[in-house]
Amino acid sequence: MSHPEDNTLDTDRWELGRRMFFDPQFSIDGSVSCASCHIPSRAFGSATPTSSGAQGASGTRNVPALSNVGYLPYFLREGGVPTLEMQALVPIQEENEFHHNIVAISDSLANDESYRLACLEAYGETPSPYVVTRALAAFQRSFVDGNSRYDQWLQGDNKALNPSEIAGLEVFHSVGCSQCHNGFLFTDHRFANNGLYEVYQDPGLSLLTGQLQDVGKFKVPSLRNVGVTAPYMFDGSLATLDDVMDHYQSGGSSHPNKAAEIGPLSLTETQKENLKDFLNSLTDASFISWAESIALE
Repeated sequence: MSHPEDNTLDTDRWELGRRMFFDPQFSIDGSVSCASCHIPSRAFGSATPTSSGAQGASGTRNVPALSNVGYLPYFLREGGVPTLEMQALVPIQEENEFHHNIVAISDSLANDESYRLACLEAYGETPSPYVVTRALAAFQRSFVDGNSRYDQWLQGDNKALNPSEIAGLEVFHSVGCSQCHNGFLFTDHRFANNGLYEVYQDPGLSLLTGQLQDVGKFKVPSLRNVGVTAPYMFDGSLATLDDVMDHYQSGGSSHPNKAAEIGPLSLTETQKENLKDFLNSLTDASFISWAESIALE
C-alpha cells in the first residue's frame, strides 16, 4: 500500500481519523456518521440494500465494504475519484448522504478545543478541509485484512479449509469466477456489466463517461469478507449469496453491454453449496473483531 508523502500514517493521525469517522456532526443534522453506513461488524459495509443519510434522505446505492480500501486504485462505483483523500468529499456534500459543507465542518471543529489540539498534533495546523480529508483517509488505510481461513490455508495450514471449501475453490476457478475476481483482493479493478438488468436506472460508468457502451458497468468488487457484507450488487438488490449464485447460474439479462464472461452455468446443488462455503472462508474473523473493538460510541 502506498501512502501520500503528506499523509503517512502515525498514531495521532489514526486517532484523529477514528474520531472523525464515528462523529455524527459531519452530517448537516448530526444524525449520521461514516460508521452509520460503514458498519464495523460488516467489514465496514452495510446491512441493508441502501442506507439513509442526513434528514432521512434515501440512499441510491449499496454501501461498499471498506476492508483493504487503501489498496484500491480509484473510488466510487464508477471509479470517478482517484484518491482516498478526495473520496471523503463525496459523502460530505452529497444531498442523500451528509448534505454538508467541509468548510463549515472545519469551522465547527475549530470551535472544539480538543479537536484543535488533536489536529495540531497530527498535522501541525488547526481543523481545515486539508486536515479532515487526510485524517479520514489515514484512518481508513488501516483497514487491512489478510488472515481469513483461506489465507491461512494458502500459507500452509492444510486444516484451515474443510473439503467442501476446497471443492468450492475448485468450482470458483472452473466456472470462471476468477476471471474477474482475482489477485489478493479478489478483483481485477475493472468495470463490467454483469447482466443484472435489461434496463438500468443507475447508468454506472456511463454517468462518468457519457458513453452508451458504459451503461450498467460498475467496478468489480472485492470478495474479501463477502460472507458478512450482504446484500449484494451496486444497489443491494440480491439479498444472499444464494441469490447471487442464482443470478450467475441464469446467465443474467440480455443487456447489450453485458460482459462476455457472463453466461449460463450448470452448477449442481452440491457445487453451489461448495462455492458458498468457499466464499464464506474469505471472511477474516480477526479483522472483524478488530473493527468492532475500535468502534466509538
